Amino acid sequence: MATEGLVPITRDYLARYYDKYPLAPLPDGVTALAERLRALSADLAAVSRLSPDEELLEQEACGVPAPKMDENMWKNREQMEEILFLLNKSRRPIALQQKSTPEDADIVSTLDNVETKMKDMLKKLEQFQLKNADNVFNIVMTYMPQDFRGTLIRQQRERSERNKQAEVDAVVSAGGSIRDRYALLWKQQMDRRVQLAQLGSATGVYKTLVRYLVGVPQVLLDFIRQINDANGPMEVQRERYGPALYTLTKLVLAIRLYLHISLAQYGQKKIDKDDIAALEQAVVIYTEEFGKFTTFIGEVFVNAPFFISAKDAGADSRKSEEYQEAIIPAGKTHEVILSVEAVNSYIAWDFSMPQGALSTLMDIGFHVEYVSPSGEKTLILPYRRYEANQGNFCTVFAGSYKLVWDNSYSTFFKKTLRYKVDAVPPVIEPVEAVPAP
Repeated sequence: MATEGLVPITRDYLARYYDKYPLAPLPDGVTALAERLRALSADLAAVSRLSPDEELLEQEACGVPAPKMDENMWKNREQMEEILFLLNKSRRPIALQQKSTPEDADIVSTLDNVETKMKDMLKKLEQFQLKNADNVFNIVMTYMPQDFRGTLIRQQRERSERNKQAEVDAVVSAGGSIRDRYALLWKQQMDRRVQLAQLGSATGVYKTLVRYLVGVPQVLLDFIRQINDANGPMEVQRERYGPALYTLTKLVLAIRLYLHISLAQYGQKKIDKDDIAALEQAVVIYTEEFGKFTTFIGEVFVNAPFFISAKDAGADSRKSEEYQEAIIPAGKTHEVILSVEAVNSYIAWDFSMPQGALSTLMDIGFHVEYVSPSGEKTLILPYRRYEANQGNFCTVFAGSYKLVWDNSYSTFFKKTLRYKVDAVPPVIEPVEAVPAP
């Protein structure tokens, strides 16, 4: 496949692109608000000893955020859920649930506003992550051959995502904490990076597809392997936009820390009016600025010139030398038999009829049947006439499958068939070895 014009992404190339997208600075008060909330938390901690979980939260709030931008996105989402857990009306201190005094009622009103803003921001972040989760993979798939190989890779990924969701459901069913769930979600995100790199080198879960990746531009495979490297192209994005995100991460951690400790000690010390005002101001600024950041970074990423167009790159899979040609005389058929050794293999095909002057005649009958060891035939794909077709199915029997192109209905015209077929072994995820007891 021709690769002229397919530009390999580089740090310098992305840096020039990001020059066109300067990020507006955060308001001056963001860092000061985070510091104030941490100081208020420290004052409360000095009065009453913190639990081990609270000490862990304090260490995280006072520490340095993780360097990866997507890890920070997940960390912000985790903190939003933790804050909403704290603000659940059934978990608030009894005095606030009963609104015992006018001061309690005012604090409840503020906490309700905080809850509403956090719920809205969490929903927006979930939508942002959902929208961007498939972005790199879909960009990559645009440049993969548009045949059964791309279909198989998509199917493998869909199976993997279903398995990941089952893992999350299991943690929730077992009573796992929000922290446990997000630790798993981040591990799964890193697994996706590994899987993407495996696709680039045709290893791991994709090793059985290695010979089917012929025709994919090498520069694309290099891009897949290198995009998330420590010194790879996306590192430029972290250097350019990471500091603002880290500041917001520290702010939401400070918000959660103060809420956690102040609500836990509410029976001993009620929240001062100035302190609750500082909390509300921090939440307003946090949700506004985090919303702006996600919108901005989404626009930057979706418009990033990872490649020029597939058309300019010559990424038309039908020009590949993998295709075979057969001349089918009038009244005859052309058959290909594929042997399958294991169930859950794939029978895949891609064919077309080159168009000539008599284009209305350029179609061919096609059907697929299973042939048992005794010679008995079972129709798998019913007969139909096509000018071109691409498809695949997962086998339920091992054995022989016959693909038949039928020109028997033609009295005078021979047909030129251009086709590619394969029996692809099952693509399965590796099973981790269980240590002996």
